[in-house]
Amino acid sequence: MSPTGAARCLVFLAGLGFLVGLLDASAGDVDPLYRSCVEECEKSGRIGDLTFRHCYFSSDGFPSDGSWYMQEPLYIRWKQHNCKSDCRYHCMMHREDERKVLSLEPVKYHGKWPFIRVSVFQEPVSAILSALNLIMQFNGWLSFFLLVNYKLPMSQSKRSYYEYSGLWHIYGLLAMNAWFWSAIFHSRDIDLTEKLDYSAAVALLGFSLVLCILRTFSVRDEASRVMVAAPLLAFVTTHILYLNFYDFDYGLNMKVCVGMGVTQILLWAVWAGATRHPSRFKLWAVVLGGGLAMLLEIYDFPPYKGYVDAHALWHATTVPLTHLWWGFAKDDAEFRISSLLKKAK
Repeated sequence: MSPTGAARCLVFLAGLGFLVGLLDASAGDVDPLYRSCVEECEKSGRIGDLTFRHCYFSSDGFPSDGSWYMQEPLYIRWKQHNCKSDCRYHCMMHREDERKVLSLEPVKYHGKWPFIRVSVFQEPVSAILSALNLIMQFNGWLSFFLLVNYKLPMSQSKRSYYEYSGLWHIYGLLAMNAWFWSAIFHSRDIDLTEKLDYSAAVALLGFSLVLCILRTFSVRDEASRVMVAAPLLAFVTTHILYLNFYDFDYGLNMKVCVGMGVTQILLWAVWAGATRHPSRFKLWAVVLGGGLAMLLEIYDFPPYKGYVDAHALWHATTVPLTHLWWGFAKDDAEFRISSLLKKAK
């Protein structure tokens, strides 16, 4: 099978797995034993021998039987050590211990597997890997910046000959922003960090599609670029506003992300197969590796030892792929500038 054909199959399977995953509700949420545990905990502030001082406060942050000055300090709320989160976490772990005794498999609670918390980190491995991806993105973007601005020939106006350098700079900033909020979200899952994580990811994915279209179709004219990018950016912006201020629809967001992701992977795969670009093998590696990594979302499994699940492994695979991706960007800059200078002679 050709690289393009393999990419098509992988993307189709990944997209199908994403959409099928939408139908899988969190079994832990509807467990009556778990729900009664949380309700009792929030009322009494106790689970067995554990006592939670935070449960003298209501779940909205206001004291249930005291004055405003009795509210939890901001740093406590920021750490997520409040009544609602502590009750959910300890009831979840208590229920999972009971299920383990009965030889039952772990189930998801509120859309997530039962991870073991480490200090304030709710998903420590995913948080660490997100931070590592952030470092890789920064290193890749910085090396690209130094290459096009200080190592490769510049025009007389001190601008890079590479027509897509500005697009790659924007991509780098959006990628670093997305991984930053991913690290924060996996550390402290609250409504604000969830929305920032999803919004940053959608923004990155949308702009990646713009970059993909402009590069694969060699769109260099500014007016043409605006005509291509404007509708896509308007759509992405509208989608982000819809999620944040109207309805945080997980299913809709998944469909939008899968659509944009599949489109650009197919475009890059076809372009890599049709072009004689010297760095096309790196691009094929990213496309095929990305497709295989997406399969981890299909074969989702409970966290090993309470720490490492399929999503964490997906974060791990993106580390070397990021290195290859920025390697392709640098090779593309060198190739384009070399071609332009040869034509000028």
